[in-house]
This record gives sequence, structure tokens and C-alpha cells, in this order.
Amino acid sequence: MRAVIVDCAIYRGGRRTEGPDDLSDALEEARASGDAFLWIGLHEPTEKEFDLVSSEFGLHPLAVEDALRAHQRPKLEVYDDSLFVVLKPVVYEPESDTVTSEEVMVFIGDSFVVTVRHGEGTPLHSVRLRMEADPMVLRHGPTAVLYAVSDAIVDHYIDVANELQVDLEEMEADVFAPTGGELRNTAARIYTFKRQLLEFRRASGPLAAPMVRLASAGVPFVHEHAQPFFRDVSDHLTRANEQVDGLDRLLSDILSAHLAQMGVRQNDDMRKISAWAAMAAVPTMVAGIYGMNFEYMPELKQPWAYPAVILLMATAVYGLYRLFKRRGWL
Repeated sequence: MRAVIVDCAIYRGGRRTEGPDDLSDALEEARASGDAFLWIGLHEPTEKEFDLVSSEFGLHPLAVEDALRAHQRPKLEVYDDSLFVVLKPVVYEPESDTVTSEEVMVFIGDSFVVTVRHGEGTPLHSVRLRMEADPMVLRHGPTAVLYAVSDAIVDHYIDVANELQVDLEEMEADVFAPTGGELRNTAARIYTFKRQLLEFRRASGPLAAPMVRLASAGVPFVHEHAQPFFRDVSDHLTRANEQVDGLDRLLSDILSAHLAQMGVRQNDDMRKISAWAAMAAVPTMVAGIYGMNFEYMPELKQPWAYPAVILLMATAVYGLYRLFKRRGWL
């Protein structure tokens, strides 16, 4: 069990205090104090490992099932003895320019907070340390923890969106460069980028409704003065969603522009091919006429016939070349 418990402590008056090793005794001590709560952090627990926590804290079976299976949409569920929130942090890999999503589940109830994390890229240790450095915030209990975790995840959304903005600007410059799309499979890059945006939107989009709900009054286990803070998180989330929506629209425009460019290039290539074919057709036609081996052809007996025919073909080809060049076909 200790392998999955990342951290466990009792916070009294906003200050960390070490409690009993037994979860039941620690929770009882936190509830007896009145101004304390127990915060336990878990990382990818199995069903057997989570049974002790769920039984001690009285967590709802449906919420426990969601926390164990993961792969949930961001949501907010209210049960009799706890509040269950699913958050999906996103992780940006600059080496591969990919976005992946992970999951953080938060249970808050009477004098306790349980966080369950799935994935390696979004540790909550930094959130815990930042809160421990600010006891005035931490003294507000489990609601403060839920706010801090939500705020950290949503703020990271904005950071990832900014990284995607930089990547999109680089892609845009490549597409509209004189040789854009000729050396690389630009369409495949654009579709891959759209997949990254889709992964981001799956994490951030459904979270808007739970944040709006937390920012309103009447949510159980949420401190009555916490609404402005969750409203601030909701505003940041709206900003991140709007930024990603803008990136998605711009990416669609870039794809359309790229396909239009490819169509123009193909038309130019077809015109060039047609022009060269027309120039090659003239000497082919003349040579074909003189290759039919008729006996009675006046020019065959003249010494100037061969150079005259060559000159005629060269003049015709040069005339066609000048014509196509003037019209921009070559």
C-alpha cells in the first residue's frame, strides 16, 4: 500500500502535521480537531490497494470504479459523503511535438482529500509544496486543495496552448514558403497537428461545465467563499479553450491553402507538360511526313531541302517556345 501512497499528511490550521500511519486513526484525528483535514495522494492504485482507502473514507462505488479504470471525461459528481472531480492534465513533448493527456481524480469530503493520479507527467507534489508554503490558503481545507489542483492543471493548459501556437506558426511559415509542401508531406503534418488539438480539446472542453458549477453556490463540500477562485479558474479555462479553437480554425485554413497551392502547382506542371508536348509535336509531324518514303516528293531532289526542313522545324519550335513563354506556360 505504501508503494501507491505518494504522500499523506494532516493539515491543521494550514500547517502540515504528521498523523498516525493508520488511515482510520488519521481521519478520526482530523475530524476531531475541527480545523484539520487529511490529504492522501495515490498514484495508479490497483483495486485491492484502493479498497482500504475507499472503505475508510466511505467513497461511492461508482466513483471508485471511475478512479480505478481511468479514461474518464472531465466531470463533477456529487455523492452523499463526497464530491468527485475528474481532471485531465495535458503533457506536451517538445521533442516529438505531441500532446498526451493524463488523469487526476479528486475526492473531497468531510475533513479529507484523496487525489488519484494516472500517468507520470503531471505530479502533484509541486502543488502540495506550493500550498504548504501558503498556510492562509491551505487553512480553507479540502476546497483549497481542489482549487489549487484545478488551477495548476488549467494554467498548464495555457502553457501547452502557447507551445502549440509556436508550432503552428512554424508550420504556417513552411506551408507558405516558396517550396512549401514539396520536400515534406505537409498534409500529413497538418492532420497530425489536428490530432494533437483534438487530444487537447478532449481534456479541456468537457471541463468547462464542472468549473462553472464549482463557481456557483450550492455545491456540497465546497467552501462558500470559494466561488470567486473557481470563477477565475473557469475564466482561464475559457481562454485556453478559445485559443485552441482558434488554432483549430487556423489549421483548417492552412490545410485549405495548402491544397489550393498544390492544385495551382499541378496546373502549372500540366501547362508546362502541354507546352513541351506541343513543341515536340511540330518536328515529329514534319519528320513523320518525310518518313513516309513517297517516291515523288519535289524536295527530295533539291540539295537545299534537308537544311530547309530542319530550319522550318527549328523556327516553328522557337515560335511556339516564345508564345508559351510570353503566356507564362514555361
